Amino acid sequence: MDKNIVIKAENISKQYRLGQVGTGTISHDLNRFWHKIRGKEDPYLKIGETNDRSTKGDSDYVWSLRDINFEIEQGDAVGIIGRNGAGKSTLLKLLSRVTKPTTGSIYTKGRIASLLEVGTGFHPEMTGRENIFLNGAILGMTRKEITRKFDEIVDFSGVERYIDTPVKRYSSGMYVRLAFAVAAHLESEILIVDEVLAVGDAEFQKKCLGKMGDVSKGEGRTVLFVSHNMAAVKELCNQGILLNQGRIEYKGSALETVIEYQKGRNSNDSYFYEGNIENAIGNENIRVKEFSVKPLMGDYISIESGAKVKLIFYNNRPNINLDATFELRSTDEVVVFHTGSLIYRNLDSKIGLHEVTFDLPPHLLNAGNYYFKIIFGENQRYILFENDNLVSFSVENKAIGSNANVLPGIIRPDFNFINSYYGK
Repeated sequence: MDKNIVIKAENISKQYRLGQVGTGTISHDLNRFWHKIRGKEDPYLKIGETNDRSTKGDSDYVWSLRDINFEIEQGDAVGIIGRNGAGKSTLLKLLSRVTKPTTGSIYTKGRIASLLEVGTGFHPEMTGRENIFLNGAILGMTRKEITRKFDEIVDFSGVERYIDTPVKRYSSGMYVRLAFAVAAHLESEILIVDEVLAVGDAEFQKKCLGKMGDVSKGEGRTVLFVSHNMAAVKELCNQGILLNQGRIEYKGSALETVIEYQKGRNSNDSYFYEGNIENAIGNENIRVKEFSVKPLMGDYISIESGAKVKLIFYNNRPNINLDATFELRSTDEVVVFHTGSLIYRNLDSKIGLHEVTFDLPPHLLNAGNYYFKIIFGENQRYILFENDNLVSFSVENKAIGSNANVLPGIIRPDFNFINSYYGK
């Protein structure tokens, strides 16, 4: 392995068996063992389906990752992006040695600090102080090394008052602050972070992003960062990996990888299902027959055209308060708005097809790529069904003839400016 390469993945794949552990798996395990002692290939590697969460599927085996190959050099900050279910967290677990690949090999050089979930590696009965030393010991650091960094860790986390309190009494915010501070400050060569910033408040998120930037750019350590925040990926990372249904779809610079991801978001401005409603996207509560975003004027959606949003769905839950919520996001994962319609309000919902429409007025959205998340709820509390992969669309700048975000911002209002001249 090249001396500058600190992580190398060769043909790694990860297969999972669906269902409850211990239910009908002994025969499979014996079959695997019998093939292994005879020097033959695992028979279950030939079966299995792609990890597509939107379909039921027929196989008990799914491939969370398939044939992954890449190399990461020392000092690289790599953003790993993709939709939910693409395999991002599974990849980080393999790289962190939490689990091992079904096939293939991973080579790493140096100590790895992982922050995969809130409080990863913390013992709940131990105090914050004790957990700092425990985490350092797990990373292979001496007590002297940890002591040298201790005050800096505590100061960054902002939990000094509770440092001698068992962490099981910490709030989730305190937990993540300390966990991130430990992972970022202890002297590992590789830092792996999985969307942990979503837990902290806005101020702490900004602080974390600043520290991660210092770690990769200033200290020359390698950072792997899974995030749905495209703006953060573009700011922090110099390299990117785009995963789609367990496979690498694109590798390149962070900016190029984000653009490639956003292209994929911008390919489906309508969903229409013609077959048996029972097989349409949804579940036992809700099935979506049609969802579309079309221009109010002209042939394509532009800043000036506005758009009509149309949703037709089948409701199978009678006598409830039924609502449909629409959340519009940019492909940088910025929420533009979150609004909804209370379709039934007197516990009088009816089984059958329903239609909801509304208009996005002209001069509301700036040029760029957007997608809708739809959420169906009961009593404005319980989620009956949600989906964020059905519809995405592009708003073009008619004057430029493209959807390039030539001016900053999410909205593009057309104000009635009044200009006056009063003379000399």
